[in-house]
Amino acid sequence: MTMAQHPAKPPRVGDTPAIRWTLIAFVVFFGSLLVLAPLLVIFAQAFALGIGHFAETIALPDTRHAIFLTVLTALIAVPLNTIFGIAAAWAITKFEFWGRRFLLIVIEIPFSISPVVAGVAYLFVYGLQGLFGPALQSAEIQILFALPGIVLASMFVTAPFVARELIPLMQAQGRDLEEAATSLGASGWRTFLTVTLPNIRWALLYGVVLCNARVMGEFGAVSVVSGKIRGQTNTLPLHIELLYHDYNTVGAFAAASILAVLALVTIVAKLALERRGAGRAGRPALASPTVAIQEKTS
Repeated sequence: MTMAQHPAKPPRVGDTPAIRWTLIAFVVFFGSLLVLAPLLVIFAQAFALGIGHFAETIALPDTRHAIFLTVLTALIAVPLNTIFGIAAAWAITKFEFWGRRFLLIVIEIPFSISPVVAGVAYLFVYGLQGLFGPALQSAEIQILFALPGIVLASMFVTAPFVARELIPLMQAQGRDLEEAATSLGASGWRTFLTVTLPNIRWALLYGVVLCNARVMGEFGAVSVVSGKIRGQTNTLPLHIELLYHDYNTVGAFAAASILAVLALVTIVAKLALERRGAGRAGRPALASPTVAIQEKTS
């Protein structure tokens, strides 16, 4: 074989041993300094006084309530945001309507607004002096400084996660499969459950995992709308700050270790889903439309 048949591969930028290993060393050093070192400190401090003291700290009533409130918030906010994400992705990718681009912008807003600003905005909407405050007070409905406010703030900051994962995938898939299923007599729900959902399941789970991790770790917006009432409206991130301000360093790190474990579990789940083709690492391959429709509507 001649060189003409196999042209030389053009060199990559910085593709010399010195530059390559310098860049790798630089990334490893700063990655360890910024990510691994804090994680190691969290677990080291959490167990500094032994496993017994760690267990006692986690078993304290305020800590248990903070964990319970965090889990409860996630159990409410994540499913609602999942439904919103699926509905938004379906509307944007399957229909043409006026305001479609505006809807895309609205979905992206939580990524460009500080969570603290979002929390303050909720004060001006649902607070006593806010837009709906007097009506809510007369109806004896409490939104702020209670579970509803925490859920609303958590939903705001995590609203884009599911939709952002589904929209590119559903745009790439197009509408052929759904239209073929409908033409073969499948109802709307059956088309969604047997055609659309199987093709988006890994991207959907990917978005749900990221949404759940952000809900449990949210601090800024929740700190504004919760009132930081000890043992009542403190989620786990807020409780960690409270323990630290009480000079209970070991207790703060013990509580923080729970969120650190959640972060590690999220990373593992994220990598596993990426291997399935979810996320930006890849997209699920689509079957032939004819074969897929015959199999899923039979």
